[in-house]
Amino acid sequence: MNPYAPLRDYLQQQTLPELVLSLDQIEEILGFALSRASHRASWWDTARAPDEKMPQREACLEAGYIATRLADGKGIRFRKIQQPRSRRPG
Repeated sequence: MNPYAPLRDYLQQQTLPELVLSLDQIEEILGFALSRASHRASWWDTARAPDEKMPQREACLEAGYIATRLADGKGIRFRKIQQPRSRRPG
Protein backbone atom coordinates (compact mmCIF):
# COMPACT_ATOMS: atom_id res chain seq x y z
CA MET A 1 0.00 0.00 0.00
CA ASN A 2 1.18 3.51 -0.78
CA PRO A 3 1.99 5.38 2.46
CA TYR A 4 0.86 8.57 0.68
CA ALA A 5 -2.68 7.23 0.17
CA PRO A 6 -4.08 9.65 2.81
CA LEU A 7 -2.77 12.56 0.73
CA ARG A 8 -4.31 11.04 -2.40
CA ASP A 9 -7.64 10.63 -0.59
CA TYR A 10 -7.51 14.21 0.69
CA LEU A 11 -6.80 15.59 -2.76
CA GLN A 12 -9.56 13.50 -4.33
CA GLN A 13 -12.05 15.25 -2.04
CA GLN A 14 -10.98 18.72 -3.18
CA THR A 15 -12.99 20.65 -5.75
CA LEU A 16 -10.62 23.59 -6.26
CA PRO A 17 -8.54 23.66 -9.44
CA GLU A 18 -5.53 24.71 -7.34
CA LEU A 19 -4.61 24.62 -3.67
CA VAL A 20 -1.51 25.11 -1.53
CA LEU A 21 -0.65 23.04 1.53
CA SER A 22 2.21 23.67 3.90
CA LEU A 23 4.56 20.80 4.61
CA ASP A 24 3.14 20.75 8.16
CA GLN A 25 -0.39 20.35 6.76
CA ILE A 26 0.75 17.51 4.53
CA GLU A 27 2.38 15.78 7.50
CA GLU A 28 -0.87 16.15 9.45
CA ILE A 29 -2.84 14.59 6.59
CA LEU A 30 -0.33 11.73 6.28
CA GLY A 31 0.12 11.11 9.98
CA PHE A 32 3.91 11.00 9.73
CA ALA A 33 6.84 13.35 9.21
CA LEU A 34 8.04 13.93 5.67
CA SER A 35 11.63 13.13 4.84
CA ARG A 36 14.23 15.87 4.42
CA ALA A 37 14.14 15.09 0.70
CA SER A 38 10.57 16.44 0.58
CA HIS A 39 12.02 19.95 0.84
CA ARG A 40 13.57 19.57 -2.63
CA ALA A 41 11.47 20.62 -5.61
CA SER A 42 12.48 17.52 -7.57
CA TRP A 43 10.95 15.26 -4.91
CA TRP A 44 7.48 16.53 -5.85
CA ASP A 45 7.88 17.44 -9.51
CA THR A 46 6.17 14.83 -11.68
CA ALA A 47 7.40 16.34 -14.94
CA ARG A 48 11.09 16.27 -14.01
CA ALA A 49 11.54 12.49 -13.98
CA PRO A 50 8.30 10.84 -15.14
CA ASP A 51 9.95 7.42 -15.46
CA GLU A 52 11.02 7.46 -11.83
CA LYS A 53 8.14 6.06 -9.80
CA MET A 54 7.89 7.72 -6.42
CA PRO A 55 4.94 7.07 -4.08
CA GLN A 56 4.26 10.73 -3.27
CA ARG A 57 4.11 11.61 -6.98
CA GLU A 58 1.90 8.61 -7.76
CA ALA A 59 -0.54 9.60 -4.99
CA CYS A 60 -0.88 13.11 -6.41
CA LEU A 61 -1.36 11.88 -9.97
CA GLU A 62 -3.92 9.28 -8.88
CA ALA A 63 -5.87 12.11 -7.24
CA GLY A 64 -5.73 14.12 -10.47
CA TYR A 65 -3.22 16.73 -9.31
CA ILE A 66 0.28 17.80 -10.26
CA ALA A 67 2.40 18.97 -7.33
CA THR A 68 5.12 21.61 -7.36
CA ARG A 69 7.06 23.01 -4.44
CA LEU A 70 6.66 26.72 -3.78
CA ALA A 71 9.73 28.88 -4.41
CA ASP A 72 10.04 29.65 -0.69
CA GLY A 73 10.16 25.91 0.07
CA LYS A 74 7.42 26.16 2.71
CA GLY A 75 4.58 24.58 0.81
CA ILE A 76 3.36 22.58 -2.14
CA ARG A 77 1.00 23.79 -4.86
CA PHE A 78 -1.40 21.19 -6.18
CA ARG A 79 -2.93 21.92 -9.59
CA LYS A 80 -5.77 19.87 -11.01
CA ILE A 81 -4.76 18.06 -14.19
CA GLN A 82 -6.76 19.43 -17.10
CA GLN A 83 -8.80 16.71 -18.70
CA PRO A 84 -9.02 16.95 -22.48
CA ARG A 85 -12.45 18.01 -23.60
CA SER A 86 -14.31 15.17 -25.21
CA ARG A 87 -15.62 15.85 -28.65
CA ARG A 88 -19.29 15.47 -29.24
CA PRO A 89 -20.20 12.76 -31.68
CA GLY A 90 -21.42 14.42 -34.72
